[in-house]
Amino acid sequence: MNALQFQEKILGIQDNMFNFALMLTANKEDAHDLLQDTTLKALDNRDKYTDNTNFKGWVLTIMRNIFINHYRSVVRRQTIIDQTEDLYHLNLSQDSGFDSPDGTMTIKEINKAIKHLNPDLKGPFTLYLAGYKYNEIADKLDLPLGTVKSRIFFARQDLQKSLKDMR
Repeated sequence: MNALQFQEKILGIQDNMFNFALMLTANKEDAHDLLQDTTLKALDNRDKYTDNTNFKGWVLTIMRNIFINHYRSVVRRQTIIDQTEDLYHLNLSQDSGFDSPDGTMTIKEINKAIKHLNPDLKGPFTLYLAGYKYNEIADKLDLPLGTVKSRIFFARQDLQKSLKDMR
């Protein structure tokens, strides 16, 4: 396909490209920017297009990839890097998930809840808390891997229920 045919094809699907861009961005101005970026990138990479592939699919894939890359870069720019000496802001989220400071559990309460776990659940769970991987726990306790995973899952459920009851 020569350059003129390529340009005609890309101009012929501009409406479809805009609709797809609008679906991705949910904003007219951003959709126009995405459409322009996609058109430029497709024109720059005309030599990479092969005649026997779906042209519209090829262009829309370029658009989707541009959108994803842009989204990731925005998220990366919004990431806060804590450079304070005591790392005070590290891992602080806007919403801690607790209703109030009184809703947090102390280490003693959590350890007490772990001590009251069923012994079959407590063994794999304490090893998991110690940093062992599932397969290492399975080898150490001579249990099937699926059993270890399910016991850790049930231990978490029991802990959530017992800690919720303590509030």
